[in-house]
Amino acid sequence: MYKITILCVGGLKEAYWRDACAEYHKRLRPFCRFTVTEVAEERIPNNPSAAQIKAVIDAEGERLLAKLEPSSLPVALCIEGKERSSEQLAALIEQYAVGGEGDITFLIGGSWGLSEAVKAKARLRMSMSPMTFPHQLARVMLCEQVYRAMQILSGGQYHK
Repeated sequence: MYKITILCVGGLKEAYWRDACAEYHKRLRPFCRFTVTEVAEERIPNNPSAAQIKAVIDAEGERLLAKLEPSSLPVALCIEGKERSSEQLAALIEQYAVGGEGDITFLIGGSWGLSEAVKAKARLRMSMSPMTFPHQLARVMLCEQVYRAMQILSGGQYHK
């Protein structure tokens, strides 16, 4: 069975984001062991300097790396990553599982993104879109895409 983790910075503040993620978590139970692990978001002043932004990204990155299981295959979600279709994501998950790496961790940074250390640790960099999304929405979108990938792999009717 696949083990899919979303390791992310910050919590979901609004109930509608939490509800959406909870729904996909429920839908994923038959297909994989799916978990979401959150690390604390750094506080940052209004109008931060470049050095303050870097310090925030680095601190959040350290927290992410501390929670990353050594046996898991890390996938960084970042703008410079490669875009993939739903079918390509499903094929990627299956390819890693067949190769003995069915434990995949998707890494989502905070509002300022992922640190270079996290990106360097990732075996793969993936972009959801050239557009920018709030990291909370990105988490919901990733949950949906993982569910869609599982439906594709199982021959389900969800993906049309």
